[in-house]
Amino acid sequence: MKDTSPEVEARFHEMMMQKSGEERLKMGFSMFDMVRMQIAASVKMKKPDADERDIRREIFLRLYGHEFSPKEQEKIQKCIL
Repeated sequence: MKDTSPEVEARFHEMMMQKSGEERLKMGFSMFDMVRMQIAASVKMKKPDADERDIRREIFLRLYGHEFSPKEQEKIQKCIL
């Protein structure tokens, strides 16, 4: 779904391009950190006794799980958990 007018989209792109590469990179890191915090909060809501491993597993699965087969996911989780 795309509900942004072309004019607004062009203005947003122009504003982003006025930022330095470093500023845009910092924004990306900040957004990624926020996503991690939201996933962690979601896991804790569903499973209050979740530990760090549970949270790390869920972050991996939600962000990257669709890119790997179940067998590959299992192998990767053994390495990162």
